[in-house]
Amino acid sequence: MNESEEAARLHWTPTDPHGFVVSDGAPPVRDGAPPVRDDSSPVRDDYELPAPVQGADGPALTEAPAPALGAPAHSGPKAPSYPPVPQGLPAVTGDLAAAVLPDIVLDGAAYPGLSVRAASVRGDSHRYAGEPRQDALCVTRIGGGEQGGELLMLAVADGVGSAPRSHVGSNEACRLAARYLDHSTSLHESIRTGDAERFQRTADAVVRQIGNLLGDLALQHSERPDTFATTLRILLVPLDPRIRTRGFLAVGDGGTALLRRGYWHLDVVGDAEGDKDSDVIDTRTAALPRARSAVTRLLHAHAGDVLVLSTDGLSSPLAGDSGMRDFLAGAWNDDEVPAPADFLWQFQYRVKSYDDDRTAVVLWEHGEAR
Repeated sequence: MNESEEAARLHWTPTDPHGFVVSDGAPPVRDGAPPVRDDSSPVRDDYELPAPVQGADGPALTEAPAPALGAPAHSGPKAPSYPPVPQGLPAVTGDLAAAVLPDIVLDGAAYPGLSVRAASVRGDSHRYAGEPRQDALCVTRIGGGEQGGELLMLAVADGVGSAPRSHVGSNEACRLAARYLDHSTSLHESIRTGDAERFQRTADAVVRQIGNLLGDLALQHSERPDTFATTLRILLVPLDPRIRTRGFLAVGDGGTALLRRGYWHLDVVGDAEGDKDSDVIDTRTAALPRARSAVTRLLHAHAGDVLVLSTDGLSSPLAGDSGMRDFLAGAWNDDEVPAPADFLWQFQYRVKSYDDDRTAVVLWEHGEAR
């Protein structure tokens, strides 16, 4: 069938901007036969707009403006100089993977006893330079069936700034972690029973698998493995509300902070380097794909806890700025979880000189079904 015959069969013409032609007064289609086009009826390329919607009191539009949160709050008397909105974009011709990454990602979930909010925002410096967001996040459900009980997997990854393809590495690390942790037959049981050694073995095996596959991906693109370098932090939460243990694993830097009874505890897993008294965290880090083991912890959750898993785009200003700690403590230290749009506005609290990508998953522990 040639092109003209195929176009006639589909009742379509390449010159019609709307694809399929619908003519007024066309006879009904019978016995599955294609409709017949009446060439005497001109094809309309304009449309009449419906009458404006009006209510009992007049037009639907009112003089009262819609509520708006406005620019994010900030520390100090003056906001950072960069505009707090998306700026230049990467070009498709340069790097398709970079060009299609969104500037902002907002996510969340809710299960009996648990609420989650998550966000990833491109840093001011990357926006200004038209560079991609190198951070990634993942909120998903894994396990179940033959693998045992279901788990909520919360993950953040921070592509290493000097690695040119780290934006790919961070997203792939999250995806691969979900894939392999979902197939683990011992993961849920090791968390439920508090078997720290078994959990460590499982975490190390998954990290090795992720590292191997990221290395293979680099070779497929004729790149060195280090060009995909990324950190990875994961929290595994059983969906059975009777189980209060959470599994944590990490490769590289980032933050795992706890907000409990209005007070911040900035390093609840004890994996940050540096002077704990000064709240200064060393940014030197291990990274995938070369890493072959993980830092792991089993944590016990209390009702009312708010656990924050983040990249250093949040953990660094949180450690270094009391204004941010006070603001977020006021916003998140409550059993009433913020709506997604409110959470995003709160999450973007600005601190001068901190212009890196910012990503976090925040878990509210309610302690009972909601």
